[in-house]
Amino acid sequence: MSDTTFTFRVDDDLKKQFAMAAKEHDRTGAQLLRDFMREFVQQQQHAAEEDAWFRRQVQAGLDSANAGRLTPNDQVEARFAARRDATRRRLEPSR
Repeated sequence: MSDTTFTFRVDDDLKKQFAMAAKEHDRTGAQLLRDFMREFVQQQQHAAEEDAWFRRQVQAGLDSANAGRLTPNDQVEARFAARRDATRRRLEPSR
């Protein structure tokens, strides 16, 4: 991979503060900017992967519903009412 130059304008005071902060951590501004850029790219890739996963999950649910694989509301309510009751019993102090 070849290196390239990235040039941009920044307020002089911000540049000085950034350089001082970098020096306090034994780094150069360029090193920190490269780190920040890598982290930003990784965050964007991770967000895109999560978005793609979520969209696949939604589509699977839609496909299932369109195929008629649905659970009636009363069954769902009964199942979760039983789970709530079981949780409440577990949380009650022993007598």
